Amino acid sequence: MGREHSGASALEHFDPAGLFDALSTGIIVLDAQLCAIYANVAAQDLLAFSLNQARGRPFTDFLHDSNGLRTLLRRVLTSGEGIAERELTVRPAATPRETRTLDITMTPLEGQITGNHLLLELADATQRQRITRENDLLARLDGSRLMIRQLAHEIKNPLGGLRGAAQLLERELPGADLKEYTQVIIGEADRLAALVDSIAGPARAPEKSLLNVHEICEHVFRLLRAEAAAEVLIERDYDPSLPSALLDRHQLIQALLNVARNALQALGGRGRIVLRTRALTNVRIGSARHRLVASVQVQDDGPGVPPQLHTSLFYPLVTGRPDGTGLGLAVAQELVSRNGGLIEFDSEPGRTVFTLLLPLLEDV
Repeated sequence: MGREHSGASALEHFDPAGLFDALSTGIIVLDAQLCAIYANVAAQDLLAFSLNQARGRPFTDFLHDSNGLRTLLRRVLTSGEGIAERELTVRPAATPRETRTLDITMTPLEGQITGNHLLLELADATQRQRITRENDLLARLDGSRLMIRQLAHEIKNPLGGLRGAAQLLERELPGADLKEYTQVIIGEADRLAALVDSIAGPARAPEKSLLNVHEICEHVFRLLRAEAAAEVLIERDYDPSLPSALLDRHQLIQALLNVARNALQALGGRGRIVLRTRALTNVRIGSARHRLVASVQVQDDGPGVPPQLHTSLFYPLVTGRPDGTGLGLAVAQELVSRNGGLIEFDSEPGRTVFTLLLPLLEDV
């Protein structure tokens, strides 16, 4: 009897809402007007809204471009059949520049509680999608390396013939003024051969040393400022707590400079670039998980990366500019990869962010 009484007392103090708040899965209950009558802490965090603010207002009002989701919710209410949507992208109204990728299960609750209600279960799929995207990017990087080596072979052979023909022609020319043109041909052939060697030769092992990431950022900042037009504003937003890292200074300067110059060219002579650093914890890059990672971002307010280039942007010879070579980002990705890192990007008109993820030395 004593045990039964004790169990009954514990049950009387049981708080189901507290249990739901302990879940990492978001739980939301909507009424027939699609207004939220309950949302646990995880759901409020995922969608950046407060239950107190949401009560009495349609739930979809707290999301940008939510017509598709509203249609799905209405369909579940009307049909009485549940729907599960994987990797649905939503934008909270409170943070319109941030997207959330969610797995959403919508279940009707008619007959279980008064009136028609919907139960929403929200699982954050952002991390899973990011890992999938990174693995795909690393796989494509291997393909890019092979493509570059094949391209180098095809380019170097005619370059050698072109240079040899220019040298033979130079010997036959009567005047020094005409030899100036053959020197231009020879010089440009040598420059192209050196470029091909630098990006297509055997991957040089990084010559790592203990570096302050901000020293690399400052070097690129000075170069960028010297190249930028007067109407381009270049700002810095550094995390002073960022520790040192074992990196190849020259490779990282070249990689960051390629990304920053790409942003500068995208602005077309007017706009704003931000160099930003942050320390991230427990980040997976490919198959490796790192306790501490440096995030070095280059953000611009240009027109953004064309949607048709999003999946192939780091391939060699892929560019969105008529005068672009399509090598800058491919080379940058390769150099960062040699240092154990990865370059990601997120782009929309008015906001493009390229992020260099660099593993940090954890025992410094």
